[in-house]
Amino acid sequence: MSDELPQIIEDLAKRARSASLSLACASTKDKNDALQNIAEGLESNRKLLTEENQKDLDAARENKLSGAMIDRLRLTHERIDGMAKGLRELIELPDPVGAIIEEKDRPNGLKIRKVRVPIGVIGIIYESRPNVTIDCAGLCLKSGNASILRGGKEAIHSNQALAKIINDALQISNLPNDSVQLVPTVDRDALNHLLTLDQYIHCIIPRGGEGLIRFVAQNSRIPVIKHYKGVCNLFVDDEADLANAVQIAVSSKCGRPGVCNAIENLIVGEKIAEEFLPICAKELAAQGCEMRVDEKAAAILSDFSTKPADEDDFAEEFLDLKIAIKVVASVDEAISFVNQFGSGHSESILTQNQSKADQFLREVDASSVYWNASTRFTDGFEFGLGAEIGISTDRLHARGPMGLDELCTYKYNILGNGQWK
Repeated sequence: MSDELPQIIEDLAKRARSASLSLACASTKDKNDALQNIAEGLESNRKLLTEENQKDLDAARENKLSGAMIDRLRLTHERIDGMAKGLRELIELPDPVGAIIEEKDRPNGLKIRKVRVPIGVIGIIYESRPNVTIDCAGLCLKSGNASILRGGKEAIHSNQALAKIINDALQISNLPNDSVQLVPTVDRDALNHLLTLDQYIHCIIPRGGEGLIRFVAQNSRIPVIKHYKGVCNLFVDDEADLANAVQIAVSSKCGRPGVCNAIENLIVGEKIAEEFLPICAKELAAQGCEMRVDEKAAAILSDFSTKPADEDDFAEEFLDLKIAIKVVASVDEAISFVNQFGSGHSESILTQNQSKADQFLREVDASSVYWNASTRFTDGFEFGLGAEIGISTDRLHARGPMGLDELCTYKYNILGNGQWK
């Protein structure tokens, strides 16, 4: 580590802490104006963004990253429009800061209010997807939090361009200039030092592969909100609408295989497996999806190119055009499989039987559990939260997509009229 690096990172954290105290008191109008400035900056700097993003794409191809990972990295005009739209949707959402969560009057005349307030300074550690820079900056600003963003080396040029747009927007706003800061290096030593600064940073949210998340969780002195991986399961029950099930299965896997809410395991009831699996496998194969199958599925899919699946496959987050397939005898077996191999992210049952659906919804242990819908809807936009800062599979503070409310904590305001005993 260079002698200057720890001081650079500590100074950045100190500035973020100072900014957070002012930002916590900022008006809704000032926060919304800053978000609008950033949205306009995105739209007026398309050439800069696409040129800088191309540098990252070229490097990704040289480094032989997978097609799914390159897709996560790419900034198209459509995705730039999506980032700007997301910021404007945040503007329309209610400001969570200052909302009274609960209020009660005590017998001694004290009025006790539980009030929503920002967490303070949030560090976001992420890989690949440059849109995360905008999503996280926007959500933190609207919820009154200062943010420290540390993107991955594969998106360094894109992230620096986005950070410049954010900083330029803050310069013409009434919010502190240090409300959003990008760590200026991808040196791992900078991250190591950042994770020790619990006197300035109040929460760390890692977004990326399991290796990154485990590294952050194991090395941070700061509380971490996380999900290690997104092993999502889709269970096609014996009483499912099979035509619809094929569409959901193929879309949930192949639509964007490199995202955490794509399915990794397809579980099929044995009574419909012989009818359903060949139809579904044909569509998966047409998309170039590799299939890893248990013995029952292998017997049914003997005419298809498959590989045998083991327990490691069922626990794997492929983030690619690969899927593991399991045939089960009952909803009980499906639930047991999901609770064993799922990562607590998103799970879905397709069935016309409400009793089975209710059992699945009740007994599956995950942050988001679906009935007759794709797991790909686990997303802040889809849940009406605006952009999300991440999807938590933790059980404390936040679970599932984290929007504005989840980026706040609370404090008690106690109003008296002279009580002293």
